[in-house]
Amino acid sequence: MNAVRRGLGNALVQAFLVVIGLVWLTPLAGLFLSSLRSAQDTAKGGWWTSLAAPGQLSFANYSALLKNSGITQAFWNTVLISVPATTLVVVIAALAGYAFAWLDFPLREPLFLLVVALLVVPVQIGLLPVAKLFGQLGLFGTIPGVVLFHVAYGLPFAVFLLRNYFAEMPKEMLEAARMDGGSEWRIFTRLVLPVGRPAIASLAIFQFLWVWNDMLVALLFADSSSQPLTVELQSQIRQFGSNIDVLAPGAFLSLIVPVVVFFAFQRHFVQGVMAGSVK
Repeated sequence: MNAVRRGLGNALVQAFLVVIGLVWLTPLAGLFLSSLRSAQDTAKGGWWTSLAAPGQLSFANYSALLKNSGITQAFWNTVLISVPATTLVVVIAALAGYAFAWLDFPLREPLFLLVVALLVVPVQIGLLPVAKLFGQLGLFGTIPGVVLFHVAYGLPFAVFLLRNYFAEMPKEMLEAARMDGGSEWRIFTRLVLPVGRPAIASLAIFQFLWVWNDMLVALLFADSSSQPLTVELQSQIRQFGSNIDVLAPGAFLSLIVPVVVFFAFQRHFVQGVMAGSVK
């Protein structure tokens, strides 16, 4: 009887999770179907009407999207911003996290407390001062300027996350490696990084999603030649209003890349966050 109850309970939980998953995926499916419809078909009815009339669906909008120089340039700008901003944050945070966790150097604890204190600083506070600084340095309105801003504001959380994860590694394991003659760099690359892969993957997901979906920082720091996809889509809405045949495939393109990245690393996600969030 207990086995039947447990089986029924598991079945109900699984059914509930399936329903929740379908609810979350419905907007994505709706956006995809809308991106395959013409503006005329979209004006006649909602995206769900295409389920009964599959002849409405075609990839003509995506062909037109590839010919839209503004959208395609913005997409590559987004890649040029997101990939370096994510890579730099992960690399620098991994090095700093290992140093804070296992290396002895002057002012280690006060410096780490400073990093933790920076977690509470809102992004909005630094927008105008950093914009003025970038203007003096010639970085305002450029892709490197946007990347540097994202790196600067992504590092406090990244260092905090990886430091806590690395600090949980067994001390005896690192001491044994040092007794065998391993240098700090060799220990870091051959031992710490492989063990810390779940936390690093989680950090990469967080940083990439934040940068890829950002519009606030890009609106201020990027000009027309360096603006990412989020800003370009918002500009197209303002200029043309109802050009759904361009906006729908552009929005789906902007959405599907983070979804693919998340599912590619999702098996590390929960493990890395839970392990790095507490000491």
